[in-house]
Amino acid sequence: MTVRSTAGTPDLSSKDPNWWRQAVIYQVYPRSFADADGDGLGDLRGVTQRLTHLAALGVDALWLSPFYPSELADGGYDVDDYRDVDPRLGTLDDFDAMAAEAHRLGLKVIVDLVPNHTSHRHAWFREALRAGPGSAARDRYVFRDGRGEQGELPPTDWQSVFGGSAWRRVPDGQWYLHLFAPQQPDLNWENEQVRADFRTTLRFWCDRGVDGFRVDVAHALVKDLTEPLRDLGAPELSGEAALVRFAPGTHPFYDRDDVHEVYRDWRKILDAYTPPRTAVAEAWVPGARRALYARPDELGQAFNFEYLQTGWDAAELREVITGSLSDARTAGASATWVLSNHDVVRHATRLVLPPDTDTDAWLLSGGHAPAVDTAAGLRRARAATLLMLALPGSAYLYQGEELGLPEVADLPTEVLQDPIWEQTGHVRKGRDGCRVPLPWTTDGPSYGFGAGAAWLPQPPDYAAYAVQAQDGTTGSTLELYRTALRLRRKLLDGEALTWSDDVPADVLRFDRSDGWRCVTNLSGAAVDLPAGEVLLSSAPLEDGRLGPDTTVWLAL
Repeated sequence: MTVRSTAGTPDLSSKDPNWWRQAVIYQVYPRSFADADGDGLGDLRGVTQRLTHLAALGVDALWLSPFYPSELADGGYDVDDYRDVDPRLGTLDDFDAMAAEAHRLGLKVIVDLVPNHTSHRHAWFREALRAGPGSAARDRYVFRDGRGEQGELPPTDWQSVFGGSAWRRVPDGQWYLHLFAPQQPDLNWENEQVRADFRTTLRFWCDRGVDGFRVDVAHALVKDLTEPLRDLGAPELSGEAALVRFAPGTHPFYDRDDVHEVYRDWRKILDAYTPPRTAVAEAWVPGARRALYARPDELGQAFNFEYLQTGWDAAELREVITGSLSDARTAGASATWVLSNHDVVRHATRLVLPPDTDTDAWLLSGGHAPAVDTAAGLRRARAATLLMLALPGSAYLYQGEELGLPEVADLPTEVLQDPIWEQTGHVRKGRDGCRVPLPWTTDGPSYGFGAGAAWLPQPPDYAAYAVQAQDGTTGSTLELYRTALRLRRKLLDGEALTWSDDVPADVLRFDRSDGWRCVTNLSGAAVDLPAGEVLLSSAPLEDGRLGPDTTVWLAL
């Protein structure tokens, strides 16, 4: 097929089609990255203005969280129009300019795709409400009659990930499915119009020069909608926790075997471009099932959330790393690694919370029960980052982690934006604490994020974390990331590692086939270093020994 040429966007056909296998991808949450027009909300022109930061950091690509028109009922993951830009964030011309500048700087561009649900403001859903029961318009979504004498009860006991029933009743008496917020009605992927429209969306963004897609809730698209709909039988289990009650591939709405037909269809479209466009699945499923989404004839990669959820424990980390590499090999893909994203407590905080911490309760306490040692958290986060970047495969970074940003746990409840807060009856505070806008300068009303205040308040200590405060500062977290990514680009070659077993307890050590070694000390005491030239250390050595919560890279 012919790919439409976007002005300023270079031909990518000469680039390595397998660039993604060991790439470093930087997640940009646009509303919190940089605000160019001073309205307090980050925007695409702000992203463009700050792309030199990503190029200097040394990443290979940026992944843009949703920038589409949205009510922001779920931070932009409630999409009004999949082929446009939210006017508060810019225009399609602004997107083209951003993509062109990214490509000029040698950065690939990945965009978020949200195929499980639309916004309730989407033209299709508004049409469905007008059209009424039994209409073709309603068949694009999952509408059902309720149970009970007057249809007053939800069709099933399915629960929303954000809390409460996954069904919402409309004035004519029917109910629609929303696995997330009520403003996010689920699409019916048995409907051919739905499938055809997303094919159009894929081509639309590929034609604009996009290099790949991150697929939101990739495991939930296809549901078993045969009548009668099946109850889960355990309404207290929402989300992926309910998977354990069903044989693999048979859950009513998660990780069904037939979802893979969708991605095999998409892969034909992505492979029609030169070079083929990449994709990565957000699929919260066990490793063996996750590998299915990463097969070469499907999306090609899948996020490794087991790694993100693993505590600071040597044995557990080794087991997850080994299993993840094995799963990736089975799929014919490369492994993926991630420590933070827009949905979880930042790892500079999370890694020092006691293993049994209820993070919802901790956030409700404002981050005081238990209290967090921010210095210890940053030390551990730096060690964890060097460990992750030494692993074969792709590493996904979340904006601000290169500054060592901790979770902002003490946001006042009156400023919270995440729908989880209201939908759970103020039981769960939500994810706003990892979405607080970035600090670029040491002063100003929003530390350089924009000309005025930011849409979420930034804590006073953000000045110390700002890019301006760390740029060129020896030992800063920003300079650690820059050095690590520069070295990684030179060091990485193969996709294998060899574990060393003759190590002290709570120490991880592996050799890379490319002639270097990574050692991480997860214990509470310093340990001797093995032979090798020190290339980089996450913290200063202690009299030539590797201190607690420290990672070192060594040349063999």
